[in-house]
Amino acid sequence: MTDLTALFHDLVRLQIEVWNAVDARLRADHGLPLTWFEPMSVIGSRSACRVQDIAAELVITVGGTSKLVDRLEAAGHVRRRPHPDDGRSSLLELTDDGRALLASAGRSCTDELQRRLGSALPAPELQALATTLHRLRAADPNPRSTP
Repeated sequence: MTDLTALFHDLVRLQIEVWNAVDARLRADHGLPLTWFEPMSVIGSRSACRVQDIAAELVITVGGTSKLVDRLEAAGHVRRRPHPDDGRSSLLELTDDGRALLASAGRSCTDELQRRLGSALPAPELQALATTLHRLRAADPNPRSTP
């Protein structure tokens, strides 16, 4: 029988190790922390993005996300524009500089993930791991909206 506690520890520690490696690479190559890259990636992947969309995708609080977007906006990477259908909400978009930074940082991120994950397992095993992780996340017995 699988030791679920040991599995949990391995998952958490792997996540921390990979996060730290990608964060260090993005900071060194682009001066961009992973905590900024992640929401920029969400914004860049949508035609219309709200703070709530980022919070839901990254599984973080709306309040924390709003403060993060404030910092991205102050740095010139993101801009807010009025939501055409909801006066209480803004839509977010990357600035030209934000798009350029995301593109170059994305290449560094992909390279680091290939080094850390892609080269560690043969392609079929890596795909099986991705499928398994997706199934585990989808099977959450207590799904929540944004915390």
